[in-house]
Amino acid sequence: MKFLHTELECGNTTPKQTVSNISKVVCIIFVIFSATTAVLKMNKFKVAFGDLKEPESLPSTSVKKCEIFSGEWVPNPEAPYYTNTTCWAIHEHQNCMKHGRPDSEFIKWRWKPNECELPIFNPFQFLEIMRGKSLAFVGDSLARNHMQSMICLLSRVEWPIDVSNTNVFAFKQWKYSTYNFTLANYWTPHLVRAKKVDSNSTLFNVFIDEFDETWTTHIKEFDYVIINGGQWFLGPLVFYEKQKLVVGCQHCDLDNITHSNLYYGYRKVFNTTFKSIISLENFKGTTFLRTFSPSHFENGLWNKGGNCVRTKPFRSNETKLEGYDLELHKIQLDEFRMAKKEGIKKGLKFMLLDTTQAMLLRPDGHPNRYGYWPNQNMTLYNDCVHWCLPGPIDSWSDFLLEMLKMESVTSTSKNMIHS
Repeated sequence: MKFLHTELECGNTTPKQTVSNISKVVCIIFVIFSATTAVLKMNKFKVAFGDLKEPESLPSTSVKKCEIFSGEWVPNPEAPYYTNTTCWAIHEHQNCMKHGRPDSEFIKWRWKPNECELPIFNPFQFLEIMRGKSLAFVGDSLARNHMQSMICLLSRVEWPIDVSNTNVFAFKQWKYSTYNFTLANYWTPHLVRAKKVDSNSTLFNVFIDEFDETWTTHIKEFDYVIINGGQWFLGPLVFYEKQKLVVGCQHCDLDNITHSNLYYGYRKVFNTTFKSIISLENFKGTTFLRTFSPSHFENGLWNKGGNCVRTKPFRSNETKLEGYDLELHKIQLDEFRMAKKEGIKKGLKFMLLDTTQAMLLRPDGHPNRYGYWPNQNMTLYNDCVHWCLPGPIDSWSDFLLEMLKMESVTSTSKNMIHS
């Protein structure tokens, strides 16, 4: 309409009128200026809010071939996209800036894959993809850490309302009313059935071949499920299989019981976890495995004064995955591949959210002692497991959104082929 209006102003208004050459030139310049201004405004709008109807159109061929989980952290001066004062969802123990962390460079990085670009999380785009759908985080406190990060990132668009059926913090549901999108968290640190030996103990009995019904009976209605598990298997526990003590225990100091084979138990747990999902009746959702998130304790173990005081990421040639981190990651990949193969037979989708390498390079992103006030009782351990918010964990949503976009492209292509 603006172009039409300009044309009427500059063109002939009656058949008898003529416009001088100078007037014509002025009008042409004016039309070009108006068009340029309009295009710039449209581009500015797209940069700020994204193309919600067609999210960045279809990814290019180069993006499809790119391994997004292999890369480096590069500076991102535009970060962060929320702060501890603008987001109420940050758990106190991950609220590093509130509790006095003096440096802020750790929040100004983004993940750069070696062969492509990974777009920063676009909350408008994500909510459009998730319109009318649901997503469940299933796992330990790092799953909750991820969910809180996502709530903060989405806060630029909308705040969710609490629609939980319980007041228990470990099991929460949130709804984004405008988009009819539900977000949920199911806390299950061992993924399978487990219970404390007694209320005063830190020792867990872990039944590696039994489903944990606190989440398996609830997720069949979800469109997407993200599972994770790792750090809790490094603590005191006893493995049981077929209701019997299996190969022993770990860090349990029980008489006449040998030390357990951690890797056997861990493998069995993921085998059981995937089996519980595949066996669900009427479940049609997509399951993501978010891989092991390494801790970064230095100068001692977690309970022996270990800390994490670095302020910059590693380069990929400065460290490598090794020891139990490497073995647990390999076990996850093995069990994921087998589950994906079995899932295909039932028409189920399994996708790998392999964040392990990226997070290995972020020793600077943990709360350390800034998960509590400096004058608090120092019997609390330094936290080199969870992630500060805002912080590196925000990149998990970058990965997730890119995978959802690729899944959408794949589904669209298949539909076009079979239509």
